[in-house]
Amino acid sequence: MDKQSTTSKAHCLVLAYPAQGHINPMIQFSKLLEYQGVRITFATTRFYSKNSLKVPPSMALETISDGFDDVGPTQAGSPKTYIDRFWQVGQETFAELLEKLGESKNHVDCVIYDSFFAWALDVTKSFGIVGAAYLTQNMTVNNIYYHVQLGKLRAPLTEHEISLPKLPKLQHEDMPSFFFTYEQDPTLFDFVVSQFSNIDKADWILCNTFYELDKEIIDWFMEIWPKFRTIGPNIPSMFLDKRYEDDEDYGITQFKSDECVEWLDDKPKGSVVYVSFGSIASFGEKQMEEVACCLRECSSYFLWVVRASEENKLPKDFEKISKKGLVVTWCSQLKVLAHEAIGCFVTHGGWNSTLETLCLGVPTIVIPYWSDQSTNAKLMKDVWKIGIKAPVDDNKIVQREALKHCIEEVMKSEKGKEMKNNVLQWKTLAIKATGEGGSSYKNILEFTNSLFQS
Repeated sequence: MDKQSTTSKAHCLVLAYPAQGHINPMIQFSKLLEYQGVRITFATTRFYSKNSLKVPPSMALETISDGFDDVGPTQAGSPKTYIDRFWQVGQETFAELLEKLGESKNHVDCVIYDSFFAWALDVTKSFGIVGAAYLTQNMTVNNIYYHVQLGKLRAPLTEHEISLPKLPKLQHEDMPSFFFTYEQDPTLFDFVVSQFSNIDKADWILCNTFYELDKEIIDWFMEIWPKFRTIGPNIPSMFLDKRYEDDEDYGITQFKSDECVEWLDDKPKGSVVYVSFGSIASFGEKQMEEVACCLRECSSYFLWVVRASEENKLPKDFEKISKKGLVVTWCSQLKVLAHEAIGCFVTHGGWNSTLETLCLGVPTIVIPYWSDQSTNAKLMKDVWKIGIKAPVDDNKIVQREALKHCIEEVMKSEKGKEMKNNVLQWKTLAIKATGEGGSSYKNILEFTNSLFQS
């Protein structure tokens, strides 16, 4: 994809929800637009920007308020308090930002907004600006929430088996977790469904996936939303098509340690179990103990990322560095998954981690935590056939013996070889989709061309 030869660059404001799983792919997509000659202003909340956010130097950085600029969302007291305040203050400060950019002759041609901010489209339209929704979850999950928005599916669930257009049959255990917390507190359920409240008014609907992964669902949605396009996987180019050598991580990585990669370098090919549960999942002490004991007892090497805030849940006698294992507080997940020593990924099943493992050819064992992760696990196990979902006991705990059995199955069985072959096929299709002439490549080109013509 070569940059547009034009002096009058189109200007996109990219508004991201303040969470790593939303920020990373939207920064990545922004970089792809920059390669096309689009000028990017990246925006998120003041608190997140101040404490966690790094963007490439080529992008301007702006902020809006969520009403908790100094203390952060955890001080809101409840999700409802946070969302109610954010939705009020966010709209006001977003409108002020668009006004400020317009007055400074820095006019915004298009707003690409995280679909979680449905209100951002209304504000964008009030300024007469093109609005593009960016969906950060997969098409099965989008399909589920869309049907809730239509009133064709409700919480709490009454049917034992859920049948929706172009989806496999879903059991309760395959559904997003917010269906099952609805009666205690409907806030998060209503929040994720609301992204579809006005999405039909968007000029474009973009999704971080690729056409070959979900052909039937995507074709079905394109009949409803003619301007729906897949533009993913939005992960750095050096782990996909390798067209942009400077594109090795999301934004500017805060940590540059290669400790993990050096440790992996002397391990045999496919011999290491990589364990990471993302930036939000917080398992209880019992679950952490079972994972720790499993890793200590099983025959494979392991690399386990345990966030600093979670380290106190490890068993007291658990060694963080041993002949067979290494526990770290952070690693470059992309570099680790790309390493030939990795044979299996034990994951919470967040959508970004799912795309990364698909693109880097690593089979999975999924221990879902919340939100869309059980649905992602269903897809990995039964649709894409690249992994297994770890079984839980009556207390919703994955016991060490159960996890050990899963690891043996993926690392050493014939079924494990099939999963590896399947995930390598998906890797090939993901690279093809993002490479020159691929489905996502062409969709991004179509989108950017529309910006230069408007």
